[in-house]
Amino acid sequence: MAKKLAAGNWKMNGTGADLAQVSALIAAHPAPKCDILICPPATLLSRMSDAAKGSAVKTGGQDCHADASGAHTGDISALMLADTGASHVILGHSERRADHGETDAQVRAKALAAQAAGLIAVICVGETEAQRDAGDTLSVIASQLAGSLPDSCTAVNTVIAYEPVWAIGTGRVPTTDQIAQVHDLMRDALTARFGDADMTLLYGGSVKPDNAAEIFAVANVDGALVGGASLKAADFSTIIAALDAS
Repeated sequence: MAKKLAAGNWKMNGTGADLAQVSALIAAHPAPKCDILICPPATLLSRMSDAAKGSAVKTGGQDCHADASGAHTGDISALMLADTGASHVILGHSERRADHGETDAQVRAKALAAQAAGLIAVICVGETEAQRDAGDTLSVIASQLAGSLPDSCTAVNTVIAYEPVWAIGTGRVPTTDQIAQVHDLMRDALTARFGDADMTLLYGGSVKPDNAAEIFAVANVDGALVGGASLKAADFSTIIAALDAS
């Protein structure tokens, strides 16, 4: 069976004072059934990895460069992330695709770099509101999966996160039927291509304490990629508890 994962994306939020939230989360979940991941800003990653060492909480980056090193001012390589103690890296998030113009091919190259560095790639896919309104959701997701995932992906080195772009940070959430439709498509596509039915599939898009249990009850949803609700231990803890109970 696919591993369950509660992943928090802090985005461009957090300073050293916010490490207290991680300590509180560790205290609240000494032995969770699911995996717990927090991806903080790069400035906190090493400190958070040290604080979480020996606990159930894992850490990850929010992006990496496709090259192992070089003249790329401001970028971070997968090897550098691994050196901080990180185990994962988010790739192809809709904000990276929109704000930085990242293509499927670039995401695929980054995923290869992540895997080469021993990191688990959390590869994001999702449709815009215009694409959903046009009835293109499933074709967009299928295309992004085909283009963003290298042939080396397995359930061990890859997690897939479906994040409808129009639901991220807006408070809007697809119906459970809509979520199920996309997650069923992803499971079928990944099984057909890789012969691996156990890749972890996350839902991301305005996941909150009050809707987490309903989302986790959907077939082929193995966890969540959580934004704002992961910044506070109390909120994220409720989501983790809901996943453990699912």
